[in-house]
Amino acid sequence: MRIARQRIVSILRQRGQQVRADWVERELPDWVDADDHAGLLATLHLDPADLVDPPSA
Repeated sequence: MRIARQRIVSILRQRGQQVRADWVERELPDWVDADDHAGLLATLHLDPADLVDPPSA
């Protein structure tokens, strides 16, 4: 499952985690593979299922 980096950054900023959001923006690719970055997502307390965009109709 691929997640848009900007979605992760947006959620972190909403939580007030500016430093983490800045780091994610600098270090992660535009599209984040949930399997490859599962540990990082868990550290950030992010559930990959909550991050994917709903399919467009």
